[in-house]
Amino acid sequence: MPSLQSLEFAEGFIGEPEVILDARAAGEDRGVDTVTPGTGAALRFIAAASGAQTVVEVGTGTGVGTLWLLNGMTEGGLLTSIDSDVELQNAAKAAVAAAGRSGSARLIAGRALEVLPRLTDNGYDLMVVNADPSEYGLFLSQALRLLRPGGIVVFNHGFLSGRIADASQRDDTTLALREMQQALRDNTALTPALLPVGDGLLAAVVN
Repeated sequence: MPSLQSLEFAEGFIGEPEVILDARAAGEDRGVDTVTPGTGAALRFIAAASGAQTVVEVGTGTGVGTLWLLNGMTEGGLLTSIDSDVELQNAAKAAVAAAGRSGSARLIAGRALEVLPRLTDNGYDLMVVNADPSEYGLFLSQALRLLRPGGIVVFNHGFLSGRIADASQRDDTTLALREMQQALRDNTALTPALLPVGDGLLAAVVN
């Protein structure tokens, strides 16, 4: 098993460009949960390795994950990012513009579970969710509809700050996420993995 020192080294292995550091600072100023540098690098890797052209992101925040994803997507691709907080969306738009990627991103202000049903079936290569873990089961259902065969769904907070692995934790959110993780593992239409980066990336390929 890797040591804590090794995990910390992995988190900082890929440096963040200034535009992402600025977006991270904007998130910290607003008390927003942003993906860790290691998580961002993993998202970029997944987008690049899968050749993702069409990506949907749930939970834009101030654009940290958005920028990492854009950096991994193929040229000419389009990222659709959804967040219900208009102020955060505006901060993310500014970050995307500063990166010169406005033409590659469509940012939608609204509740994701109301927006996602309006998106095209089998129209996406990658779906990334950084939202309320108690709703991850609902987002998994949407991912199965939205992703093409070979598409990938990724959920942040797979560890839930250590609560998932701690059997004494029985709060509603932890129980809901455990149930969703079990459903994902048991779904023969998916090939899943739980990646030990950041707070855990729960990922699955649609077979």
